[in-house]
Amino acid sequence: MKKNTFKILLYYPIIIALIFFLINCKDNNKKNNKAKVTTYSKNITSIPEFNKDSAYYYLKTQVDFGPRYLGSKGWQNCAAYLEQTLKRFADTVITQNIIVRTFTGQTFKAKNFIASYNPHEQKRILLAAHWDTRPFADKDPDISNHNKPILGANDGASGVAVLLEIARILSNNKINIGIDIILFDAEDYGVSDDKKNIKNADYTWGLGSQYWAKNPHSPGYTAEYGILLDMVGSYNPLFAKEAFSLKYAADIVNKVWNIAASLGYASIFSDKITGYIMDDHYFVNTIRGIPMIDIIHHDTSTPSGFMPQWHTLKDNIDIIDKNTLEIVGKTLLVVIWDENNITL
Repeated sequence: MKKNTFKILLYYPIIIALIFFLINCKDNNKKNNKAKVTTYSKNITSIPEFNKDSAYYYLKTQVDFGPRYLGSKGWQNCAAYLEQTLKRFADTVITQNIIVRTFTGQTFKAKNFIASYNPHEQKRILLAAHWDTRPFADKDPDISNHNKPILGANDGASGVAVLLEIARILSNNKINIGIDIILFDAEDYGVSDDKKNIKNADYTWGLGSQYWAKNPHSPGYTAEYGILLDMVGSYNPLFAKEAFSLKYAADIVNKVWNIAASLGYASIFSDKITGYIMDDHYFVNTIRGIPMIDIIHHDTSTPSGFMPQWHTLKDNIDIIDKNTLEIVGKTLLVVIWDENNITL
């Protein structure tokens, strides 16, 4: 996936103070969000069902292509599949064909996919994930595997799978707001930990999102807010509140976490706080200026703060739980329908 800067111990007091300040400033908004969520959670049948088996199918299809890192056969085949699938579901699909230069000095073709619903509606919500996989398993406990590519069942395919299922649902259910689903490429080709001395190392990650943030698919594009999904398919998930998300979009974090709690997922969408994670949402926030949060698996038992299989050969289909895909997908659907209700 990507590097975790994990500065929680250093910044914890600052983060806590910031959260209390934002909560006090936005207390009325927070109460309104809770009220709307309660209404929906009591009448959940009014929201389309998220099909976890369908989402799992989309995940497995990606994994069956093999590793999907830049320049690979799996990348090429998966790109064709994603573009074709999105065109079946969305009102419009734009493919950004770009050239990226990695920290290795190599250049690769890359593709960002942007699927839009109600493209002319002014009020828009952005949903995103990255679809590429890491070309080397540099966190594998077996050092002989460090130059082998990963399958990325959770780190990559899970977020895409949830969004493809949401894309299918949106194609069958009319809404009154604009939704943009972006599948970013070239997220996971960032510099290894042993090369941290490379200049601007953090910017070797998220190459596709950096490009899109500077060159959006629509001139002047903006959205009310964005939600990024990353590693949202494993067993025993825990989604903590990520520090960049709190810095740039604390009200959106609270909104989504309140909705998850209303659905019975409070133990999964935790009030715990992670450190700063360098992910696609960072560039959307800092370059494009759209407040975006990151829903990302957090594990306090590992040095990285991520799942034990992160950037290893064990990030395969065996670690995927359909129920986790459903938890995240169902939460996002309530978020969408809650926003849709505001415009009615």
